[in-house]
Amino acid sequence: MTAYATSDCTSANRITRSLLGYGVLAGPLYLGVSLAQALTRDGFDLSKHAWSLLANGDLGWIQIMNFVVAGLATVAAAVGLRRALGRRLAPTLIAAYGVSLIGAGIFRADPAQGFPAGTPETTPISWHGALHFVVGGVGFFCLIAACFVLAGHFRREGRRGLAWFSLATGVAFLAGFAGIASGSHGPTTLAFVAAVGLVWAWLAAVCIHFYRALADTAA
Repeated sequence: MTAYATSDCTSANRITRSLLGYGVLAGPLYLGVSLAQALTRDGFDLSKHAWSLLANGDLGWIQIMNFVVAGLATVAAAVGLRRALGRRLAPTLIAAYGVSLIGAGIFRADPAQGFPAGTPETTPISWHGALHFVVGGVGFFCLIAACFVLAGHFRREGRRGLAWFSLATGVAFLAGFAGIASGSHGPTTLAFVAAVGLVWAWLAAVCIHFYRALADTAA
């Protein structure tokens, strides 16, 4: 009976670690696919255009799939975090962000600001374009809240490095989101891209932390 319980615990531990692994993979996948398109697609300007616009045009399906796959990976990571942490708020908030990524892929952003090539600078907002902004905004706020919630968790656990990283990521992403929502371009757009990269690095660091903790437990 003891051997069975140990085997069951080890199996659950392995599943949790596998789920956490998706949180490490999601960021590089999303960033890599987005940047590859941003640097190669005709008419796209990194200092002007939001990555959501990549969902338009003949190759738009690539970014749509990128949103969906990254969203599913994020939800899987959130399930792993819930299993590692217990029933806590942060995994639910991260899962909500993952769902928002899936929604951003389903509800495509409208062509705008000259992209795809030939598109006018201003275009009417469609129903799916409006929903894209709504689900994206909700997801961003959930992710920012998750950063702050986990900052408090790590502080209580005495993990000062992760606590500060979580707090700084939440503040940086909030500032980047506020800047891009204001309609500014140039440095503001590039700063938001950097904030997106930072938040994916944060999620990977959090998942790696709990992955290692579980690995130590299983050893």
